[in-house]
Amino acid sequence: MKDIRDLSLLEIQNILENWGESAFRAKQIYKWLWQNCCASFDEMTNISKSLRDRLSDEFTFNITKIKTAQYSSDGTIKVIFELWDENLVEGVLIPTKNRTTACISSQVGCSLDCKFCATGYLKRQRNLKAAEIFDQFNLINKLSFEHHQKKLDNIVYMGMGEPLLNYSEVLRSVNLLTSPDGQAMSPSRLTISTAGITKMIKKMADDGLRTNLALSLHAASNEKRSAIMPINDSNPLEDLADSLNYWYEKTQIRPTLEYTVIAKVNDDSQSEKELAAFAKLFPCKINLIEYNPISTADYLPTSRLDQFASNLEKQRLIVNVRKSRGKDIDAACGQLALKQ
Repeated sequence: MKDIRDLSLLEIQNILENWGESAFRAKQIYKWLWQNCCASFDEMTNISKSLRDRLSDEFTFNITKIKTAQYSSDGTIKVIFELWDENLVEGVLIPTKNRTTACISSQVGCSLDCKFCATGYLKRQRNLKAAEIFDQFNLINKLSFEHHQKKLDNIVYMGMGEPLLNYSEVLRSVNLLTSPDGQAMSPSRLTISTAGITKMIKKMADDGLRTNLALSLHAASNEKRSAIMPINDSNPLEDLADSLNYWYEKTQIRPTLEYTVIAKVNDDSQSEKELAAFAKLFPCKINLIEYNPISTADYLPTSRLDQFASNLEKQRLIVNVRKSRGKDIDAACGQLALKQ
């Protein structure tokens, strides 16, 4: 049976009208799905039992479940989610003093083969449906209430997979999270991260998305970037700069350049100059990230992270240093590889 959550509000409305039901019932059902996050038709208490029974005869809920949860000493929680077809993805609850953030996945595995990222060594199995992305938010939000007594403040599409290679379902999940009929979150609380699919960055701008945009840059010369991120061969830095300029001109939202600083790969003074030159091509912010070692690669963290940041700041660039959280449970940036 088809998952009821694959249907749009209009599709539900058309089905109910064909059944001789009032159109307003569709809005009630839709709110149960996306405001109340219900997981069965029995929960829809303002819907008649006869209609609930017919819905359950025609449709199902392909619900995502928590398979395992690991708890870091710093409060971070890493979750392995089991999907309806037994595929697995990971998500992370990241609490800080001022906010709680959910890091969620958009694909089962990944196809981009980034050399420093554990997920890049997993084979991509399939894209996630919008409902499966939404389920990660819902389950992590419940963990946030349970362990930190507050709801989620931010959502980052920085888990497993490349969001812009699953564009339609990611876009639908954004709409469900931000719609008044859904969770009514501000788009400014959401960040979509991409390894750099230039034509899709422009499409995001054309489609009027108001989320934040983060580019996983990690090197600002084509030679260095292609060596660690094969996607750069087809989406070189010149095209990325053009697409990020286009994004800013359309949205007036500064993109963030994510730059993991790796010893003897991209942490030397020449790499600093290259990053500074690239960052001056358009308004942006820079996040410097400490490298988190993985078993499938031989890279090491740099000892120059703070100096790297200081040298960039001297050039009047906006720079933040992101200290990793959840490293003791392999939940930090670049470490998601379904370890239990």
